[in-house]
Amino acid sequence: MEEVPLNVCIFHQLGFPPPAGNMASDGAAAPLGSIDNPVKFQNQDFDALLQECLKDKKLFADPTFPAEQKSIGMPKDPNPAKEIKWKRPKEISADALFVEDTIGTTDICQGQLGDCWLLAALSALTVHSKLFATVVPSNQSLSDSYAGIFHFRFWQYGEWVEVVVDDRLPVREGRLLFSYSRTRNEFWSALVEKAYAKLVGSYGSLKGGNISEGMEDFTGGIAYSLPVTSRTPPVLWRILTAALSRGSLLSCFIQAKSYSEVGKVTADGLVKGHAYAITDTDKVARGSEEVLLLKLRNPWGFVEFCGSWSDKCKEWEDTEQSEKQRLKLKLEEDGEFWISPGDFSTMFNVVELCSVSPDSLEDGDASTSQSTWTISEHKGSWLPGSSAGGSRKYNKSFWKNPQFELVLREQDQEDDDEEEEEDDNDGDEDKVDKGDEVLKEKNKGGTQKQKAKHCTVLVELLQKNRRQNDKINFLYIAFHVYKVTPEVQGACLDRSFFMKNRPVGRSGSYRAQRGVWRKLRLDPGHYVIIGSTYQPNQPGEFFIRIFSKTRNTLGVQDFTCSSDYIPVMAAPVLPEDQTKVEKTFDEKAGPDDRLNAQEIMKLINSVFDKSCHLPLETCRQIIFGEDTEGRSTLSREQAEAVLADLRALQSIFVQFDEDSSGSISPFELSLALEAAGMKCDSKVVQLLSERFVGGEPHLSFRGFVSCISRLRKLFALFESETSPEVKDRGINSWLLQFLVL
Repeated sequence: MEEVPLNVCIFHQLGFPPPAGNMASDGAAAPLGSIDNPVKFQNQDFDALLQECLKDKKLFADPTFPAEQKSIGMPKDPNPAKEIKWKRPKEISADALFVEDTIGTTDICQGQLGDCWLLAALSALTVHSKLFATVVPSNQSLSDSYAGIFHFRFWQYGEWVEVVVDDRLPVREGRLLFSYSRTRNEFWSALVEKAYAKLVGSYGSLKGGNISEGMEDFTGGIAYSLPVTSRTPPVLWRILTAALSRGSLLSCFIQAKSYSEVGKVTADGLVKGHAYAITDTDKVARGSEEVLLLKLRNPWGFVEFCGSWSDKCKEWEDTEQSEKQRLKLKLEEDGEFWISPGDFSTMFNVVELCSVSPDSLEDGDASTSQSTWTISEHKGSWLPGSSAGGSRKYNKSFWKNPQFELVLREQDQEDDDEEEEEDDNDGDEDKVDKGDEVLKEKNKGGTQKQKAKHCTVLVELLQKNRRQNDKINFLYIAFHVYKVTPEVQGACLDRSFFMKNRPVGRSGSYRAQRGVWRKLRLDPGHYVIIGSTYQPNQPGEFFIRIFSKTRNTLGVQDFTCSSDYIPVMAAPVLPEDQTKVEKTFDEKAGPDDRLNAQEIMKLINSVFDKSCHLPLETCRQIIFGEDTEGRSTLSREQAEAVLADLRALQSIFVQFDEDSSGSISPFELSLALEAAGMKCDSKVVQLLSERFVGGEPHLSFRGFVSCISRLRKLFALFESETSPEVKDRGINSWLLQFLVL
């Protein structure tokens, strides 16, 4: 994907008109995947469907997310009294509205679904009207131009997606089963929840999650966690105030020590393992003192904090009426409450922030001038036996993970007020964080940081499409950054490089969550970023995005190593093999003194032990690879050359068959090919692995021979090709074209 200046990218993402200097001079349409031209989920065009329904005077019924149990995505309750029915808003409430007056945090209440993470993010979104309008397009109604169809927009791995839904909602015993509004007659939040459920597969797929997922998908921004104890209460209040003023979404939660603690209400009225939205900060005058406060909301719509500055506390009685009016204070059970930074820091563990620009990740005032950033986005995949190499613990395969080149040429200005990112690895960069570690207060002591210029980059790795089939199935993921020395710049880094070098940056412990990120300050130079799962051979898709200050020249690309063939000098035929060839030809060859595939197979298998026997099909491939002038037979000289070649391939194969199992790991295929004189691009190796491993965990000798025979023929055909167009496309394109056949 092309690099885009972030100031332009964010305007597109948020739906704001970019500055005049950034407008396309030719008035070209917005790029596909931008907020103005989102990808149509399941190819459903909202405007076309709406007009069709209005013309036919019918209400929309979505065939792609039907009003059936499979859309619920959870087992059906056997109790007939709890049967789920699907009803449209006006069948549920006579005075149903899409939105009543203004959007507010109290419009959202959690139903019988464990998706507080999503609803807390949605509550945080309502604070920012422009961001909200990105997700929930305006001019939608249950009256004007109503046809039972609505549309919403979500960010998905580098592009905005428009999701269309009908307004049939699951109801049990007359009430909405899932999200609802406090007034019971407002339906926008229930329809947003339905659209997101459709996006991930079902309502059941929404059970349990990290608040950062929802916040990123509502903004396209960068979500990260801030341990509450890492800052003093006043400093934390200042950070959150600045973040809100910059348009960040904020939420928080109390960590549960065990699964049994999740959902338990503390003596202070707070819920453990539950997501809260942070919707505001303020200063309240109380006599001669000024009190700092945070405003939180429980997505349940009830169960509130009952300590100082809560709805039922005495502090509000001593507060001037004018102050309470300014705050629009509502002392009622609506899930919304105020809390002091001191109490907040004592009772909560983690704040989740989502910013639409890396500048919002800094401590400081909102008025601080913001830099221009460049964003580069890439998609990739981990394929078993090919590019799913696992963590550094698996040094034989780690280097097979996708490699991305990062080039930093120009330093930033000095950023004296920035704090270094906290390293959470405790000396063990390849450990797994299972989420049960005790939060530690950041040590403010130690040596003073030296002032130095550096290149600032932010790297985020997201795993894709893991919230499916009624469960979360996140892999443990992380990324590592390596400094590349001049002699290997621009090359595919092999196992030896990673054995000799340590990473200069990393995301932290491997975590089973959708995304991991880290802001890094690096010296100018060449780097490689490797994203990996903790265990090897775990299939998955991922999305990586890299932000850099504009003054830095950022060159990021998935490595494409040009394939090449350097024939290895053939070893002379062994005397015993030559004797065997002579005897076989004397006994079996016809008048033309040649042997067919069946006879060649018997010859080969009489020479090699059983573990290296070749089937008839492989022998046909060997004959096809030889220059037989269109004949499907071999001469004596060719048969001798084939045996000598197979002996050499057997030696290479044994070299990489480290456990003497008669097979090699697909991860070692590229090295084995290189030993045979063929250097292949990673995508070529991937196709070879898929084609010749045949679904097995390892590659047999016959598969290795077939692979070599196929490649040699393709290299030879390319060399003899005379078309300039073919030559211009290159050997990689040629190999990929024919390997898929």
